[in-house]
Amino acid sequence: MKNNPKVEDNFPWDQTMRNHFTTFPKFLLSSILLISILCIFYTVSFSNSSNKDLNIITAVHGGREEVAVAPPPVPSPKPSPSSKTTLRQIVFGIAASARLWDHRKNYIKLWWKAQMRGVVWLDKGVKPGIDDHLLPQKMISGDTSKFKYNNPKGHRSAIRISRIVSETLRLGLDDVRWFVMGDDDTFFVPDNLVRVLSKYDHNQFYYIGSSSESHLQNINFSYGMAYGGGGFAISYPLAKALAKMQDRCIQRYPGLYGSDDRIHACMAELGVPLTKEPGFHQYDVFGNLLGLLSAHPVAPLVSIHHLDKVEPIFPNMNRVQALKRLNIPINLDSAALMQQSVCYDKTRSWTVSVSWGYTVQINRGIFSVREMEMPARTFLNWYKRADYTGFAFNTRPVTRHVCQKPFVYYLSKASYNKVMNQTVSEHVQHQVSNPDCKWKMADPSRIERVEVYRKPDPNLWDKPPRRNCCRVLPTKKKGTMVIDVGVCGDDEVIELR
Repeated sequence: MKNNPKVEDNFPWDQTMRNHFTTFPKFLLSSILLISILCIFYTVSFSNSSNKDLNIITAVHGGREEVAVAPPPVPSPKPSPSSKTTLRQIVFGIAASARLWDHRKNYIKLWWKAQMRGVVWLDKGVKPGIDDHLLPQKMISGDTSKFKYNNPKGHRSAIRISRIVSETLRLGLDDVRWFVMGDDDTFFVPDNLVRVLSKYDHNQFYYIGSSSESHLQNINFSYGMAYGGGGFAISYPLAKALAKMQDRCIQRYPGLYGSDDRIHACMAELGVPLTKEPGFHQYDVFGNLLGLLSAHPVAPLVSIHHLDKVEPIFPNMNRVQALKRLNIPINLDSAALMQQSVCYDKTRSWTVSVSWGYTVQINRGIFSVREMEMPARTFLNWYKRADYTGFAFNTRPVTRHVCQKPFVYYLSKASYNKVMNQTVSEHVQHQVSNPDCKWKMADPSRIERVEVYRKPDPNLWDKPPRRNCCRVLPTKKKGTMVIDVGVCGDDEVIELR
């Protein structure tokens, strides 16, 4: 008898199924494990990355927590370090008149450089000169006779001058970031202008300049207005916006006095406030700028205006010669120009104030830095009847006491020592006749010259503003004081005692 076949023999697929059901749980577990790992990884990655990019706002409603995701803030585009503004990307518009051109072009030649771009806008043509290659190109302003002007104290040339930025824009120059307005009697320090403008994003609307030194001027016009003589800068996008609406804007303000207030009125309509930079100097003053320049703000010196209204900044020479003298320190270390440092010769009880590239002043007695950083009133207000309260900043009187008069040493020459990587500037005493001082203390009149040593720091204004420190050094040179000026040490303090 044949044996009955086994069930397995009757169902050959059963073995396959049993093998399948045996491996299936393993596959399922592996899949679940893999999915779980991926979920955990994704959750951690999303949490780390999205919290950086999104604003997560958590709120609790009725005992349950809800999370709302706010859109991220849109940052303003900023110029990358590799695309810092250069002098070539700044275009100047200089207001000038044919009547004064032969005289004032000599000021422009002192600061204009071959690689710069700009236009001198005149009211009418002038004869070609043999020095034209040392100056910006000259153009005639457009006709403004259609615009109303009814200010009884002003001149309608203000309309022509107010349109200089727009007319310069319409020339269609390429790779322009900034338009800078100035007068033919404005002296610019171009490298410092670049340093100031490099702080700002040229792709945004910016109107940069400063107000007047005269409080009354600012009251009559505006503290929010950039004075054109001191110079102001307008970013390229803002200049484009201004050009589109300026002619309509000008028609709305026929009673304004000058060009500056017309620009300011249009900026107000565009909603752009003045960004103040204290290195632009209108200098609405008369007299001697010694007090102002020797106590310059802790900021780059960008411009000096009203050169024909104030005395030459160096004595015993004319204005052009004085500015040529100023170009010596500008070419050596423009960033440090006019920066004030205060220190003490404690053995002789003297206070020393250094305005680098300009003056050194020695005072008998010990004065606080707070007092020395205030400009002495060597100058007069723009409004001759105004007293010292008519200035828009703190000042101190020029002392009348013979023993308290400062001994002033003006820059005579300067040079750069490549081996030591430092500048050496020599200052010579300005001789004035004064009665003898009866105080029983060291007499600064015996110091005939002062030597100032300083290491150039081209990145001075890339750091938070702080005065440099000066130190009176020992010397065996007869009739000479030696001073070192440089970055203050970590624990260096200018202390009275």
